[in-house]
Amino acid sequence: MSKPNLEALSGAGVSIWLDDLSRERLTSGNLDELIRDWNVVGVTTNPTIFAGALSKGESYDEQVRELANRGADTEATIREVTTTDVRNACDKFRDIYNSTNGVDGRVSIEVDPRLAFETDKTVAEAQDLWKTVDRPNLLVKIPATEAGIPAITKVIGEGISVNVTLIFSVERYEKVMEAYIAGLEQAKANGHDLRSIHSVASFFVSRVDTEIDKRLDKIGTDEATALKGKAALANAWIAYGSFEKTFRGERWEALKAAGANAQRPLWASTGVKDPSYSPTLYVDQLVVNDVVNTMPEKTLQAVADAGKITGDTVTGRAAEGQEVFDQLAAAGIDLQDVFVALETEGVEKFEKSWEELLETVTNQLAQLKG
Repeated sequence: MSKPNLEALSGAGVSIWLDDLSRERLTSGNLDELIRDWNVVGVTTNPTIFAGALSKGESYDEQVRELANRGADTEATIREVTTTDVRNACDKFRDIYNSTNGVDGRVSIEVDPRLAFETDKTVAEAQDLWKTVDRPNLLVKIPATEAGIPAITKVIGEGISVNVTLIFSVERYEKVMEAYIAGLEQAKANGHDLRSIHSVASFFVSRVDTEIDKRLDKIGTDEATALKGKAALANAWIAYGSFEKTFRGERWEALKAAGANAQRPLWASTGVKDPSYSPTLYVDQLVVNDVVNTMPEKTLQAVADAGKITGDTVTGRAAEGQEVFDQLAAAGIDLQDVFVALETEGVEKFEKSWEELLETVTNQLAQLKG
């Protein structure tokens, strides 16, 4: 049964992706239902999602037991288990991938987060994941760290589709778009069909408010308090303005004429962290044609129940966003420091999740062997 609010969101040009994946979702029919009735046209994963999936229930026991008996170590087991889920999800979305000419029907898998500051190892891992999953609708996730930027160019240049993750600042986002365009130029020179290369840039939303609201509370003035809950949307609106400027002009038009696809903005971290905010805040206020919003199921449900989809809420709001940023700076917020802190914390969170995943799988291998 269709959901009118989700239909409206899709109708406004927003691709709804689910920010979650597990073996249980794949085998229970849940993902099929979300595709059929909830307008879900893609999936994103990350180390935290897989750590959670493997720590619950018995869905993975059979495969882990088989790997244990084959003598697989922890790293090989994680690779086998996660790529199996992603490959199977890719197959479920293949019809959507075909019908949208590769725009949607996408499933993302992240490179090992411990490589976030090593360019060459990130490239090698991305190549290996691309070959291992072996599906055209895969997106390999590469973090937008300083070391990740040249990796993006190299990987795109080899014809691999990429989801750039952990983008917090507009300044870094502009480097990401440049890396993508440079990668397409390399891909063209390398003889790749540009039509087959797709990319999204995952611009994180709610975490910006979480960090800045905390700092505004410390400042404690009326002016500071009045700015709470405004930074994340302002940041996204400015980012979209930058996207519009980047994907026009001679350089881009030459690539477009050769079949290149624009790198779509993807709104990530769109689950609300502060319970005093509307649970659909980072969906309702980020509606614009040709973007992705990847949501945890709780947010998807909230939008279905109470979303206020009123058409485009992004175009032309970059100046409004900049005003908010000017006010934040005047109130004493060091925005540069905020974005450094968010990137550091983002990488650390995924590293911690990866360590938890290693521990879970090590224990499962020991228990299930024999």
